[in-house]
Amino acid sequence: QVQLVESGGGLVQAGGSLRLSCAASGRTFSNYAMGWFRQAPGKKREFVVAISKSGGSTSYADSVKGRFTISRDNTKNAVYLQMNSLKPEDTAVYYCAAEPTGWNSRTPYYEYEYDYWGQGTQVTVSS
Repeated sequence: QVQLVESGGGLVQAGGSLRLSCAASGRTFSNYAMGWFRQAPGKKREFVVAISKSGGSTSYADSVKGRFTISRDNTKNAVYLQMNSLKPEDTAVYYCAAEPTGWNSRTPYYEYEYDYWGQGTQVTVSS
């Protein structure tokens, strides 16, 4: 089992920044690729970004590329999402998730690839 707890969400004006954190406990964190997903009201949950178990590979959704940055610290069992130049359309509940293969061959884009999920943190961007 891996327990994931997100934090850092909140209300910010358009153009502002937030940094989300996801703290992991349980099984060896460094074995897992990590991803961030988000779900806006009335919409399906969507992929935002993923990072491989070593942190050496990342992949971003086109909608956040150049504005968001994912990082991880395996010594602290944590993954981070730095979000800059936020837009109202970034408003959503953001979830971190753990993928058990560590990202061996391709980017884990799909929800079914992730075994563990946090409870989510709300990000609201006002215009």
